[in-house]
Amino acid sequence: MSAVNTVVAPERFNASLLLDRNIEQGRAGKAAVHAVDRSLTYGELLAQASRAGNLLRALGVTREERVLLVLDDTTAFPVVFLGAMRLGAVPVPVSPLDKADNFRHFVDDSYARVVVADAGCVPMLRDALDGRELTFVSARGPAEGAMDLEAELAEQHDELAPAPTHRDDMAFWLYSSGSTGRPKGVVHLHHDIEVTCETYARQVLGVREDDVTFSTTKLQHAYGLGNNLTFPFHFGATAVLNAGPPKPDAILSVLRSRRPTIFFSVPALYGALSRVADAEDAFASVRMCVSAAEALSPTIFDRFADRFGLEIVDGIGSTEMLHIFCSNVPGAVVRGSTGRPVPGYELRIVDEDGRALDGEAVGHLEVRGDSCAAFYWHQHEKTKASMKGDWFTTGDRYRRTADGVYIYEGRVDDMLKIGGLWVSPVDMENAIMEHPLVEGVGVVGATVDDVNRVAAYVIRRDGDPTDNELAEELRALCKERLRRYEYPHVVRFVADLPRTVNGKVQRFRLRETAGA
Repeated sequence: MSAVNTVVAPERFNASLLLDRNIEQGRAGKAAVHAVDRSLTYGELLAQASRAGNLLRALGVTREERVLLVLDDTTAFPVVFLGAMRLGAVPVPVSPLDKADNFRHFVDDSYARVVVADAGCVPMLRDALDGRELTFVSARGPAEGAMDLEAELAEQHDELAPAPTHRDDMAFWLYSSGSTGRPKGVVHLHHDIEVTCETYARQVLGVREDDVTFSTTKLQHAYGLGNNLTFPFHFGATAVLNAGPPKPDAILSVLRSRRPTIFFSVPALYGALSRVADAEDAFASVRMCVSAAEALSPTIFDRFADRFGLEIVDGIGSTEMLHIFCSNVPGAVVRGSTGRPVPGYELRIVDEDGRALDGEAVGHLEVRGDSCAAFYWHQHEKTKASMKGDWFTTGDRYRRTADGVYIYEGRVDDMLKIGGLWVSPVDMENAIMEHPLVEGVGVVGATVDDVNRVAAYVIRRDGDPTDNELAEELRALCKERLRRYEYPHVVRFVADLPRTVNGKVQRFRLRETAGA
């Protein structure tokens, strides 16, 4: 892949114009999105997004004011997300599966006064956000104490001229856990979407107007947002949205019914899909499979290719860079690697002192490209530490081969990335320690069946070396205290934990045996 010039949007540019372009190009009657609740054409989506912008304005939302979105993948997401940007406001999508403390942080940090959420989430959110002056808008049905989105949209005008925002104005935020501490507000600008579409989507994936995209990663994540909203809408393709947990049976059902041509997922799900019997017919329409969020093992690549006759195009991106900046190329995948820099992006490997290394090298990965976030909201020091001039420090450790291929070697810090989502070992350790039978615990990443998993090493108070019932209790405890995916897949009972002289658990020593 060769480098290209930076994509430059007009000075006055609003990211919601990707809908207007489809109308201008004669696609008003073409399906823009299929979802469990309904389908929308491009003309209908533009009208609904305009109504959403008008509704937010009627609620007092002003330019650059943040609007919190707690939505699963239904038509409500693109309608409100694009409607907010069209108004000049700033949508802030977060996961409905997040924990109460984080929801309080999202509102307090962003100053959002309007929360648009799925009806099933509203009671929990009202409890978590009690005492704050907020307007709740309920999607996918009514909810007590909330305005009904569908009813309110029906009362609004279906035209709204896009705000004359600057290409470098705030467009939307995405919260990222990063390596430590509370989630950070990653501030993206209006031109960032154009950059990812014209680089990775066009020049690596070759997204076309006749494509149908389907992503198991949700729209509130940077990877899913590109896969199933900005990429298809930019090229006039059709997106397939699926609400609910991305379980293999549900995924296969969507593949069979909607017949997507580009399938986006993560290694753990590719591995799971490879183990489902009689699933070959589900991928009959798919021309390309894409993976990101964590490294794809050669074993999963081979199993999937042998089973379905499709290669998986693996790449790496980040919330800060908005999408994939290093990738394999369809038809020329280097198994076990992340490939080469995407056109429009530059990569370098630096040593511990920040010196760039030439040729074959191992070290910290840094990237630069024009989709990089502007800064972390309320995180000045973290911004300076991570965004050094036009270079972004990814926090990943990589090896570059002699022919310029990049191979992932792990995170620089101790954070775990499971199924494309950041997981804190400390949070899980704290939850597990609440159990009366637990004396001590250390949590690390483990490789189970060639997929990244979480392993907990637990010291029991009664000294019993094994107890499957207790292991299940600890998993349930984590799911209750934390987000539902933050739990140990593997629980091992040990007599002691390796520690430093200061009593700190030596996680690197646990990792040495985690996959054994």
